[in-house]
Amino acid sequence: MEYIVEKIGMSRTISVPSTPVTLLKLVETKVCEVGENNRAIVAYAKGKAKNKAIAGQQKKYNLSAEYNKFATLTVANSEAGDLDVSPLSSAVVIKVSFDSKGRGYQGVVKRHGFGGGPRSHGSRFHRRHGSIGNCEWPGRVQPGMKMAGHMGNEKVTVKNEVVSFDSENGILVLKGSVPGHNGAMGRVRIVK
Repeated sequence: MEYIVEKIGMSRTISVPSTPVTLLKLVETKVCEVGENNRAIVAYAKGKAKNKAIAGQQKKYNLSAEYNKFATLTVANSEAGDLDVSPLSSAVVIKVSFDSKGRGYQGVVKRHGFGGGPRSHGSRFHRRHGSIGNCEWPGRVQPGMKMAGHMGNEKVTVKNEVVSFDSENGILVLKGSVPGHNGAMGRVRIVK
């Protein structure tokens, strides 16, 4: 079963020793249409985006204006309506997928952990990557060469243990950290 969640942030348990936990809030989701293998089209609220395509979907599934995003998930429901969150109460391990924090264009020291050169005067090789090519053959840079470039802002999936689930408020508490910034939208999938 899959669910759309919003990352609230991190905290810790009061037990001794304390455990770092991440708090995720379930986004209110409506199941619009259930297909085979429990794959369903679901609608949820995110921002204020609206266009004619979204308006057409809202009219087709008889949804209110705040449901302006649509996704395909594996659900426990057998028919359209509110999303069934009861499987989360017995979940032990969950896979969490978020976009990691974007860090822009970074050099090789930060991006790949290169050591760099001496920091003394006259070195001229401090945080650079050094040579990247070979000799006359193959006469090009090999694919996969570790170089400076865009870092972060890519989908990352991690496994976390479930500490608790508050079904009344829709708060999921997971052991450890998950990728992404506070307020980021992502997905969780029950593993066992």
